[in-house]
Amino acid sequence: MKLYDFLPCPFGQKVRIVLAEKGLSYELVEIDLTQGDQRRPEFRRLNPFGRVPVLVDEDTTVYDSTIIAEYLEDEYPEPPLLPAVGSSALRALARTWEDIADTSFTVQVGQLMLEMSKPEGERDANRIQRLQQWIEQMLTFLNHQLQGQDFLASQFSVADIGFVPRLLILKELGLDPAANRGNIDGWIKRMLERPSIQNLQGVTVQPIAGI
Repeated sequence: MKLYDFLPCPFGQKVRIVLAEKGLSYELVEIDLTQGDQRRPEFRRLNPFGRVPVLVDEDTTVYDSTIIAEYLEDEYPEPPLLPAVGSSALRALARTWEDIADTSFTVQVGQLMLEMSKPEGERDANRIQRLQQWIEQMLTFLNHQLQGQDFLASQFSVADIGFVPRLLILKELGLDPAANRGNIDGWIKRMLERPSIQNLQGVTVQPIAGI
C-alpha cells in the first residue's frame, strides 16, 4: 500500500489518522505541492486532478480523502471508524459530520491561514473577521452537538477525524476552540489520548493555497 501525500495537507492527515487507527502499514510517497510535484505526469496518472491524498492498494487507486476513508472502511473494517452496520442513522450522521468538517470548517480555517500569512499591511481585515466569526460559530455549534456525548456520532469515527487537523492549529491562529466550550475541551482531550493523533505529522499553520 502506498499513500501519496503532502504532510501539511489536512485531508492527507485525515487519511493518515484512519490508516493508523486501523493499524495498516503503508509507504508514504511525499508530493511537495510547493514544488509542483502534483503537476508531474506520473502523479497525474494517479489523480488527473493533481490533488493529494491518493491511496494505491495493490491494483486499486483511490483519491479524495472521504472516498479513501470509505474504501479503507470497506476493505479493512476492523476496527470500525463508522458506527455498526445496521445503525443507518448513526452512519449517516458520521458521514454528514465528515462532510461538514471538509466543506465548512477545514476550508475556512485554511483561508484564514492564508490571509494571516500575508504581510500585515496586505491583509484583508474584513475577510479575517468574517472567517473568524464563521469558525467561532461552527465551534459553538459543535459544542452544542457534543452535549452529553463523547464523540459526534456516538463513537470515535470519521466524523471526529475530519475536524482534527485544523482543530489542532486554531490556537496558533489566535482562536481557542475550548474557551467557554467545555464539551469541545473534553472532546479534544479525548482525541489527543489516541496514538493516531498524538503521532500525526505535518500539523502546522504553514499556508498552502487550496488546502
